[in-house]
This record gives sequence, C-alpha cells and structure tokens, in this order.
Amino acid sequence: MEKGDLKLINKGEEEEMELQGYRLCRWRLALVGFGVLCTGGFLLLLLYWMPEWCVKSTCTRTTARDAEVVLLRSTDEFRRWFLARVQVMLAPGSNPFHSLETQTTSPSSPHSSPFSNPAASPVANGHTPHSSDGSPAQELKSRFSDYQPTQIRYFTLHSTKYYWSHEVQNFQVLIGLEDLQPKCSTIHKEHTTGLTRNQQEYRKLFFGVNDIAVKVPSVFKLLIKEVLNPFYIFQLFSVILWSADEYYYYAVAIVFMSVVSIATSLYTIKKQYIMLHDMVTAHSVVRVSVCRANKDIEEILSTDLVPGDVMVIPNNGTIMPCDAVLVSGTCIVNESMLTGESVPVTKTNLPNSAEGEGDSAYNTEEHKRHTLFCGTNVIQTRFYTDELVKAVVVRTGFSTAKGQLVRSILYPKPTDFKLYRDAYLFLLCLVAVAGIGFIYSIVLSVMHEVPAKTIIIESLDIITITVPPALPAAMTAGIVYAQRRLKQSGIFCISPQRINICGQINLFCFDKTGTLTEDGLDLWGVQRVENSSFHLSEENAYKENLVKSQFVACMATCHSLTKIEGQLSGDPLDLKMFEATGWILEEATEEETSLHNRIMPTVVRPPKQLLPPEPALSSEQDMELYELSSAYEIGIVRQFPFSSALQRMSVVARLLGEKRMDAYMKGAPEVVASLCKNETVPQDFAEVLEDYTKQGFRVIALAHRRLESKLSWHKVPKYQQGSH
Repeated sequence: MEKGDLKLINKGEEEEMELQGYRLCRWRLALVGFGVLCTGGFLLLLLYWMPEWCVKSTCTRTTARDAEVVLLRSTDEFRRWFLARVQVMLAPGSNPFHSLETQTTSPSSPHSSPFSNPAASPVANGHTPHSSDGSPAQELKSRFSDYQPTQIRYFTLHSTKYYWSHEVQNFQVLIGLEDLQPKCSTIHKEHTTGLTRNQQEYRKLFFGVNDIAVKVPSVFKLLIKEVLNPFYIFQLFSVILWSADEYYYYAVAIVFMSVVSIATSLYTIKKQYIMLHDMVTAHSVVRVSVCRANKDIEEILSTDLVPGDVMVIPNNGTIMPCDAVLVSGTCIVNESMLTGESVPVTKTNLPNSAEGEGDSAYNTEEHKRHTLFCGTNVIQTRFYTDELVKAVVVRTGFSTAKGQLVRSILYPKPTDFKLYRDAYLFLLCLVAVAGIGFIYSIVLSVMHEVPAKTIIIESLDIITITVPPALPAAMTAGIVYAQRRLKQSGIFCISPQRINICGQINLFCFDKTGTLTEDGLDLWGVQRVENSSFHLSEENAYKENLVKSQFVACMATCHSLTKIEGQLSGDPLDLKMFEATGWILEEATEEETSLHNRIMPTVVRPPKQLLPPEPALSSEQDMELYELSSAYEIGIVRQFPFSSALQRMSVVARLLGEKRMDAYMKGAPEVVASLCKNETVPQDFAEVLEDYTKQGFRVIALAHRRLESKLSWHKVPKYQQGSH
C-alpha cells in the first residue's frame, strides 16, 4: 500500500477534509493497554484528547478502500482531527437510483460494486441505513431470489454518512435527487410519476429514515465530556497534591465549587438538548399522500419519504417534512422558520422548457422559488382542475435545509478570536514561569538536602499556584449565570463556551428594516416618465387621470401579493405600492378554479369612484355585454417572482377585452433602465436617481412593454425567469 494514499472528501465545500485509512493492529493495542496500566490511565486520557495519536498508536496504515478506521483532518484554518469506524451493510443493489431488476447480478459481476453509474453521485445523508440483518433488506432479498447481496462500506461523521464508491475510489455523500444532476425538463419527464413500494424501500436503505434525529446525550456521557476537560484534570491533580500536603480546607473548597459548577452545567446543557430535540421534532412526523407508479395515491408516514417520491400537497396546507420541488400548482409558504422573514412567499411550479431551450440543471439554491423547504409552513395551494398540487422529494433528513441548520447548531465551527489566542498564550506564559520555578525549587531543595517527598510536593505546588485551579469553576459559574439570563429572553445555547466571547462584543450591525427602524415603508411619491422626460413628482397614484395609465397598472399588477384568510399578504414594499393605487385584488376561489382547465388568474381593478361615469344602458343592449364592456380589470397571467440575482421581477398581464398582453417590470432603477429602449430613458435619469438616493429614499423603477399578438395564453407559462 502507498504511504501517500490520502483522500480528499467534500472537495471544494466548507466541510472539506483529508482522509487516511487505518487497520486495527493487535500488538499495538496490547502495547497501548500495557502503557495505560503503567501510567495509571493517564495515557488513555491523552489519547482521548488527541484522536490522531490514538489512531496512529493502535492502527497501521492501509488504503481507504480496506480501512477499518478512518482518520480525518479538516482543511480549514483550525485543522481539527476526527476519527470514525468503518461499517458494512448489505443491500440488494448497488445504486439507489437504479432499478433493482438491472442490478441483480452475480457476485463475480463487475457491476456489483456500489455506485457503478458515474452520473450518479454516491452516498448518504446522515440517516441510519438498515444493517446486514435488517428486516427491510431481507424482505427485499426475498422478493428478488436471483439477487446476490452487495457489501457497502460506510462511516458516520456529524450525522452524515459517507459511502465508499468504487467508481471514484473515494468516500462520498449522497444528498438526494440532485446527485443525478437532472435538468428541469427531466424532472417533469422522468420523476413525476412516483415510485413503487419496492423502489421506495430500496432507496430507503441508502437514504435512511426521513427524520432529523437530535439525540439527547445521557448524563453520564455529558459528565465524562465535562470532567475530562484538561482544566478539570489539572484541578484534580492539584486537589490530590494539596491533600498530600495536608492543605485540606482549600482543597475541599475547590472540590465543592467544582462539583456545584459541573452539576449546574450538566443540568443546563441537558435541558438545552432536550429543548432543541423537542423543537426539531415538533411537526416532523406527519401523514402525507404520495403518488405511486401505478397512479394510485397512498397515505404514508413522512419518515418513509425518499428522494424521488411524488408528494401531494393538501389544499389546507401542511408543514413540509422534506425538501421538494413543486411540479404542478402554486403554493403560499411561510418560511420564517428558516429565513426569519415573516412575510409569506409564493412558490410556483418548476418551469418545463424544451430540452436545449434554457433548460438548466435543477439546483435548490437557483430554483428556490420553486422549492418547498423542510420545516416551512405551506399556508395555501392553488391548483388545476383534475390535477393535484404535486412536489417531487429532492432531499430528506439531515440533507434538507432544516437538517443543515440543525447540524450547524449541533456541530458548530470553532471560534478563532484573538481573545482566545491571547488567553492560551497567557496560560502558556504561566506554564513557562511555573516550569522555571519548578526547576529552581528542585535545584535549591537538593542543594539544601531536603527530603525527596518534600521536594516533589513543594515543587509541584509552585505549578498549582501559578496556574489557578479555580479558573474552570469560576468560568463555569459565570457561563451558567449568563445562560439563565439568556433563557429569560427565550435564547438557548448548547455550546456554553461561546458565551464568554460575547463579553468582547462592542458593535452590532443589522441589515434588515424593522430591526433598528420601524416596520414597513411609506410611499413618499411617484414620478412618471412620458416622452422621454420626467413629470413632476406626485404624492400618490390614487387619481382619476392616472387610473388607466400604464404606470398605475404596473403598480397594481407587478407584485406577488395574495390573500390569506381574506387579508392581503406579501412583501411590505409590494403591499405599500398596491395600497397606494387604491385598487382591489380578487383571487379565484377553489370552486371557480375547479370549473376551468387552468389556474384562474388573479384580477385587479380600480375602485368604481375613480372610473369615468358609465353611459346609460339602452333597451337594445344585452346586460351581460354591457357590464363586460364597461368593466376595467387586469388579469395577472404569469408572475416572475423577484430574483436577487436579476434584481427585478415582472408579470405578464392582460386587460379585460384586449387580445394582446402586456409585460410589467419593476426593480433596481439601474437594471430596469438598462433593459429599456434608450430613447425612452430620460437623459437626466442618473442625476435624478442620485438625488433621491442621497436623500435616503428607496427608489424602485417601473417599466412596461406591449407583447406581440402571436404570444398566446398557453405559451406564457413556458417562459422562464431569465427570459423576461
């Protein structure tokens, strides 16, 4: 085996690590055991603190493929060490995204190795796959009698499972459906029919149970972790030394302080873990409806969901148990659990473009406007007649957005503050001073022929005086008190050591309106452009002479507002601009939508008092035609929600009775101006914009375009965000 067999996992990601393979060595284990006995357990303690020493002293190097133990080291500035045991599971196939029929191979087949498909990125998402004696695996094996089981090697680290891939000769993580790198059209074409029960159970072996399991450590584990801190070990050493020197009172005081601080700390940490567990598991297990490949609808527990399942979103909403991409219908979602934003957002179905026509690979970040994230609350759905609101599961468990958030809480990155570096440097200086005093005391005592026992006790006593043993107890007491104060404000922390650094904070920076300022915005005024020049600014758009202008039509239609329980809801800026027009928004009810072959558009119309007087109805006119001709309503045919990358949003709308449709856009002034015809942009545009921004105003630009008559109602839904 090559000494340079060093693997790199999670390459290019935040959790990138170097991996080395090791195999347990019996004679080294025996030698270490003998050393532990000779040192009274101190060697075992040292190996606990230094995992790299533990592995290198008990194992021999081998290839990553044959490893029984893996030693990992992060590539960031902290260079932390981790170790993990490699385990083996038996599965009735080698690739979770292949059908079992195509993978039933003999043991000698070259395709019996895991993850033989290079297009499918292997491996696991932090759940417990069934072991070799698991009943689901055995059940699947019995269904495929000609199957020869495949051994799959994996290890677990930070609630994530890494599986060995023969294809790339490395351990990799299986995230979900994105590992196939499917294009948007492929998801619509190949992944909207659902999975059979066999396929679901088979994928469950690799992806595990769809559950974000926050394990609450036992009191014993927490106690060991707390007590084996180097400071407490030094404190124990000091107490033993003082007792030998008959210095009982201070020793008892230190022991009492330490016991109280450890007990209090354990109680607090245990309680924080329990609260985090309860918070994460709330609404995590629900009953969901999924589509089967035979077009049946089956109700299952959310814990059984796997990537590729097609989930039916109920009309009355639900708490999402996974990450899923919407493939039909529209949803109103509250994402405050993930983003902190209390304003509901509209999620539209994933665009289904023809292959080659802007058909990009699906990505949860790039297509977040079409993705329902785990833990978010679906408030409402809008659907097509005879067609359910469906979403394809793309991620489950710890791979979901909620799972990643929980992992960041459970396994926080170390803090690299100057205060910590200075504190450790200060302790090293104290140790150096203690070492000098220790040597000086020994030399002086030997010269004066002091007894050996006295020399040892007095020399070691210098170290306990220089490095204060009461420091851990004092710090723990302060941290516990701080935690109690935080708890009163509903703030919880399972990494108490980070609280100390908060004492050094002297500046907070907030980036959201409503944190330091008042909630919401007020419309200061509007300034229209006609004939390539600015009009004088006006206080509002609620005027009779503006009611049929394209400017007001854009304000009334270019938004993502919706009605929730009869109340308008959406982005505060959209809400304020719409309210300034005085217009009325009407959405089709479920009953109205079910009568048509597509989602009925949202309609906006001005109040009657702003419209010109209606002509009298003659006796020859039909009442319905008369009402239709006199009505002034605009239907919002398609929304392109705001994109931070594009810095704009737009809608396609049509005025009642008109054959051609209109496109309305709003966004950052510079972006909107760059997309307009040069001859329509005022020459002093930049100067006027700069003047407003210097005064502290938030400036939004609006634009309009008349669309070609050949663009039909049916073609609009096929257009994508980047094309508007």
